[in-house]
Amino acid sequence: DARVRGWFLLDSYLPTFFLTGAYLLCIWLGNKFMKNRPPFSLRPHLIVYNLGITLLSFYMLIELILATWEGGYNLQCQNLHSAGEADIRVAKVLWWYYFSKVIEFMDTIFFVLRKKSSQITFLHVYHHATMFNIWWCVLNWIPCGQSFFGPTLNSFIHVLMYSYYGLSVIPSMRKYLWWKKYLTQAQLIQFLLTIVHTLSAAVKPCGFPFGCLMFQSSYMATLVILFINFYIKTYRKAPSRTAGKETPVTTETKNGFHKDYFAAANGLQNNKKAQ
Repeated sequence: DARVRGWFLLDSYLPTFFLTGAYLLCIWLGNKFMKNRPPFSLRPHLIVYNLGITLLSFYMLIELILATWEGGYNLQCQNLHSAGEADIRVAKVLWWYYFSKVIEFMDTIFFVLRKKSSQITFLHVYHHATMFNIWWCVLNWIPCGQSFFGPTLNSFIHVLMYSYYGLSVIPSMRKYLWWKKYLTQAQLIQFLLTIVHTLSAAVKPCGFPFGCLMFQSSYMATLVILFINFYIKTYRKAPSRTAGKETPVTTETKNGFHKDYFAAANGLQNNKKAQ
């Protein structure tokens, strides 16, 4: 798309490819480096990081709502060129969304440094590595229009998720954090709504590339499958392990969360134990 030519990291795929490779290499080398070393606490770093991602996500959420409202975006199907300057505004926000995916590689680095290796699951690494690369493609070919919906929902979820994990590092704030148990449900609803929204443009086309719609739907379907897999592991097996017992705050499953799914949350499920 000519409108994004010259934007940082977009003109060549090589930076995205090498950053992804560096991410995977850091996981491998980092685990080796930390093998015989004590875990780092990183409490101040986690506070700054999580609240920083929260603010960025809030900015993207508000800006996407305002930009699509200004452009008169059609919720059912929106093409790539009809909204003029509003399309450029959307594309600029989606560039930040793309760039935020490389920032979120730090989720895994924090796991490595805090020796939370059980949190570095296939779902965690798959999601982080693929999202950064997929959004390079999105920004280069479909940087606005129908592409706005998923990032809008995801930015909202990230406001809730990263704010929880940032604030939960502060002991005095924990008693006020009531929304954690709703995040699992919200994530699954996000996936399903994104699939429905994507397919709606295939049922009643508006000029948005059909192949991109099919790819996005397929990718989101893999997340739904992986999510259901973690859900079954969590809720089908948990009763036999925990029958008659109250789930302690340091277990892998807590208020509807499982290590496989909230691997993006910096390992703070076990924060109390780490302290």
